[in-house]
Amino acid sequence: MPEGHSVHRIANRFTAVFAEAQVAVSSPQGRFSQGAELLDGREMTACRAVGKQMFAEFDRELTLRVHLGLYGAWDLWERAGALADGAADGASASSMGAPRRTGTESRTAARGTRVGESDTELRGAPEAWPPPPVGAVRARLLTGSVCADLRGPTVCEVLTPEETAARLLRLGPDPLVDGRAAGRRRFLAKASRKRTAVGAVLMDQEVIAGIGNIYRAELLFRARVNPYTSTASLGEETLAALWDDWCRLLPLGVETGVILTRTELRGRRRERALAEPEHRHWVYGRQGQPCLVCGTPVSLAEMQGRKLYWCAQCQAA
Repeated sequence: MPEGHSVHRIANRFTAVFAEAQVAVSSPQGRFSQGAELLDGREMTACRAVGKQMFAEFDRELTLRVHLGLYGAWDLWERAGALADGAADGASASSMGAPRRTGTESRTAARGTRVGESDTELRGAPEAWPPPPVGAVRARLLTGSVCADLRGPTVCEVLTPEETAARLLRLGPDPLVDGRAAGRRRFLAKASRKRTAVGAVLMDQEVIAGIGNIYRAELLFRARVNPYTSTASLGEETLAALWDDWCRLLPLGVETGVILTRTELRGRRRERALAEPEHRHWVYGRQGQPCLVCGTPVSLAEMQGRKLYWCAQCQAA
């Protein structure tokens, strides 16, 4: 599932290419036809991410809320110019969200970057503009120079201002929305009342927004906190440290496009970690391998249906 840094990158990209543009909205698949009719022809006035959700505002009246979930992704084509026959000239593309299969799936395969946990280059170029939708496209956003296709989201809906405000109120703090100090106060107020395991609480988007499986495992390891410890028993200092570390890691993910939690790496070792996922993390995905600090085999369990990684020695209760 795309974590908070990916969705912020998507929102930033949409702000750059769609803001203040009149957008044609459609639903090639048909499952979003009513919502598309409400937004079609309106101007996108703002786009932002809060945690794992994107909120694109149209005419300051209606908001498109998208939660990519496990399998959702945006495929983005950008047109640098147009030939007389309608073929795209200098077009590029990227797929943003959950990892998607690369390759020439259609004659409109495009060139660009696939943005998820890491960036993957795509090759090819559209032969016509706009490129015909391929597969189950829930929603298409189109201008004269940009085309974005949404596939496989958990949520794709249109909200009124009142509904948007209510939805945002339910979400926990996001460092890039609330700021460090205000977000810490909100997080402490919500988390300190929880009696459940901190490993579950960090995944609760109503307590803290944007953290997924990777960031959860890495934040707890960096803090040397056992994931099964009751959140209420941790104390304000430890909870504040978890929040502050999230404030450090999230902007780094937005900047680099990957989840890099071994922040001590420098030079060629850092470059290698940015290029190769297996070198980016302390415990995530390293089950059975020696802990990079103490040598104890990294443990793997399941918590609330998701894989949980930790070091039983470094994160002893």
